[in-house]
Amino acid sequence: MTRLAMAAIAWGLCALTLPGTAAAQSTTAPAVACTAKAAAGLPKRQRRAHSASALLADIGAVAGTTRDRLVAEQVLAGNVPDFLRRFVPVTLRGTAQGHGTVEVTICVTPDYLAVGGDEDFVRVPLGLPAAAAIADGLGYLLPTTRMVDAIHAQAGVRLSPDPMPPTAAMSSTAYFWRHNETVETQRRRAGRAHDVLTAGQKKDIVLTNRLRAKPGRVAIYGWHRPDGRPIQPLSTVHHAEYADYSHGVRLVSPVAFVNGTPRGLAAILQDPQLAPIVSAEGTIPQPEGLLASLH
Repeated sequence: MTRLAMAAIAWGLCALTLPGTAAAQSTTAPAVACTAKAAAGLPKRQRRAHSASALLADIGAVAGTTRDRLVAEQVLAGNVPDFLRRFVPVTLRGTAQGHGTVEVTICVTPDYLAVGGDEDFVRVPLGLPAAAAIADGLGYLLPTTRMVDAIHAQAGVRLSPDPMPPTAAMSSTAYFWRHNETVETQRRRAGRAHDVLTAGQKKDIVLTNRLRAKPGRVAIYGWHRPDGRPIQPLSTVHHAEYADYSHGVRLVSPVAFVNGTPRGLAAILQDPQLAPIVSAEGTIPQPEGLLASLH
């Protein structure tokens, strides 16, 4: 049984059906449910867990897949800031034949994946194998491009992209530490808490059918400007293990809400009526299987 299936059971989900009336909807508000249950897959952070500063001092000049493995071990052990455990709702709207307007609310981390504690953390770019291993191992999904657009549109904090010089050091630990400091400076100016949905600071690693046609590649998208236009169109130009300072990993809960009723997000992505609401490609067959195949 996959972690996504186990998560669905934990939420008490039934088979996917499209609610036809308000009376069929859950009385649990998606925002409350996102906060209460979506973070259940993340292990509790241990008291002796490394701060970001200590971890990066240990990693030193290590890069690439070796660094990814060390970072993934930390995340899978629960060494992530508490603010990332406060998932937030993002609502996408569309139409479904015979049902009119339908709202699908997903639950996402308020910022990109980071290691460390609330007072000393760093956002960690990862290659696709490590990102997929973390998402799959903890029972989450990666976003689609349409989800990334919605996250930016509904973010309480929208930061302006601040690219660094495109040098051979783009993938170095020092580069992503420096970029993290730039993002933190921007956030301090915004004056909002870290658990407020934030976007515009990185490109997303995304889930797409292109990964089936382009095995061994990573799909990246986003880094939206304040006007909503992404710097990075959907691209699979880089090999799967590639990651630079501009890449980020945003986790999406395996459970979404269709007109307020909890449903498995993997099932939504496979439903011909509902998938176009959350995916610009329409259906994404067996998204959990796709994710598992990427690591």
